Amino acid sequence: MDYMYAPGKNHLFVPGPVHIPDQVIRAMNRNNEDYRSPAVPALTKTLLEDIKKIFKTTSGTPFLIPTTGTGAWESALTNTLSPGDRIISFLIGQFSLLWIDQQQRLNFNVDVVESDWGEGAKLDVLASKLAADTAHTIKAICIVHNETATGVTNNLSKVRKLLDEYRHPALFLVDGVSSICAIDFRMDEWGIDVALTGSQKALSLPTGMGIVCASPKALEASKTAKSVRVFFDWKDYIKFYNLGTFWPYTPSIQLLYGLRAALDLIFEEGLENVIERHRRLGKATRLAVEAWGLKNCTQKEEWFSDTVTAVIVPSHINSSEIVRRAWQRYNLSLGLGLNKVAGKVFRIGHLGHLNEVMFNFQLLFQL
Repeated sequence: MDYMYAPGKNHLFVPGPVHIPDQVIRAMNRNNEDYRSPAVPALTKTLLEDIKKIFKTTSGTPFLIPTTGTGAWESALTNTLSPGDRIISFLIGQFSLLWIDQQQRLNFNVDVVESDWGEGAKLDVLASKLAADTAHTIKAICIVHNETATGVTNNLSKVRKLLDEYRHPALFLVDGVSSICAIDFRMDEWGIDVALTGSQKALSLPTGMGIVCASPKALEASKTAKSVRVFFDWKDYIKFYNLGTFWPYTPSIQLLYGLRAALDLIFEEGLENVIERHRRLGKATRLAVEAWGLKNCTQKEEWFSDTVTAVIVPSHINSSEIVRRAWQRYNLSLGLGLNKVAGKVFRIGHLGHLNEVMFNFQLLFQL
């Protein structure tokens, strides 16, 4: 029967949500409590300070929002931009496509720069657009750091260099949903104005928390941005930050304690060691794909992702069938191909709290 699970524990190797560590599950296994008691604000204060460390920022202001990455996208856009603002956005796969769709539905003037799926953002096109924009009509650059649909990682430092080279004041907005805490990310050094991630990716938490970090420049832009926002309004958060209570509405107590445990695990291992571990597992996955005689969807080594690998299957095979059989026969969850690569690739997630022994099951899986 198609819906019957194979025996044993599910082996979750989709590119998010990911395996939740036992320490995090235990930390979340608690009752509700009053979020206006002295305990929860004290916990929140430590979380906000430690969140800045994973973004590598000292000047950024973090927001812990009960939402998904999609909500974090909306928070980043509506707090910093006004309807009609011109933004450049790079279409390189399904999730950048969805962010662009959101940008258009929020009535921004979206200048889409499209690449073939499996290629990175066309930064040469960005350079030409910045050079031509002497009137500074471009208000923001929006880019997905790691495109989960194709396993492509973009070079953010090059984007910053281009903005600096042309002395362009555009805001730099980055989706780091499947990169932050797994791939090198430097908010301050790269001059990123808004960065965001989701709890269900490299933090290894349940879905339900969107984490946004805003630079001083972004906070200043939020004072004049005219996009309608209510639930995602940074102003409400900052008001309660100043009051010392931190929450404009009820947070998920369980997720807060889970986040504390997740961050403790990351800092115990060391953030740089976490990034190096993902680098090792990413390389091991790519070597396994080569050994299987298959090809990586990502077309150049400079774009290889250390959190997800999209594997191209032979033309006579439907990749969805591979995903189905892996789940049915081995209790192994792999990612489906999406949109333009549906039926053509399957995706292997290698991010979060996992080690070589856990990952070995998947690498030895025989197609």
